[in-house]
Parts: sequence; C-alpha cells; structure tokens
Amino acid sequence: MAVCSVEVVPLGTKSPSVSSYVASCLKILDNYPDLEYQLTPMSTVIEGDIERIFEAVLKMHEVPFSFGAKRVVTNLKVDERMDKELTMKGKVDAVQSKLSG
Repeated sequence: MAVCSVEVVPLGTKSPSVSSYVASCLKILDNYPDLEYQLTPMSTVIEGDIERIFEAVLKMHEVPFSFGAKRVVTNLKVDERMDKELTMKGKVDAVQSKLSG
C-alpha cells in the first residue's frame, strides 16, 4: 500500500487556468475504484497499490496532451512502507495525535 501526491501541470496552453485539466485527470481516477483519492488545493493524494497508482498517473499525465497542451510536467511523490499499513487517514491521524497530546 502506498500514499502518493500527484500534480499534472500542462504547459503551452492558451489559458493559465488548469481546473478543467484537473477535473479530467480526476475522471481518470474514477476508473480505478480500488484507489482512494483526495483532491487538495495544490495536488491530488492517492492511496492504493503502487502499481495501480503508477498506471493511473501515466494516464493522468497524458490528459493535457489530449487537450492540445504542448508540454506536461508531472510531479509524483511516493510514500510506501513495508513495516505497517499506510493510509491517508493514518498519516493525518498520526500528526493530529501529536498536536492534541
């Protein structure tokens, strides 16, 4: 199980707005019911099997090209643990427990 943060940034577009690209990338994730994801203001966090995440991120990376972008930069940050289960909620809960303690 892994938790990843992904940003797909289209370059060479006619507008500085990226919300339509983000929405189209999220539609890709909807085709992966085995992956959990959370949209944040600056990226999308994905939880699940690492190979499935990589497969989905590759398809997300291709989205801006399908809309005419000339260049795409995708940033992927991966957190994978082998010693215990890793989830988005668990990561947040671990920090919050230290804030309240």
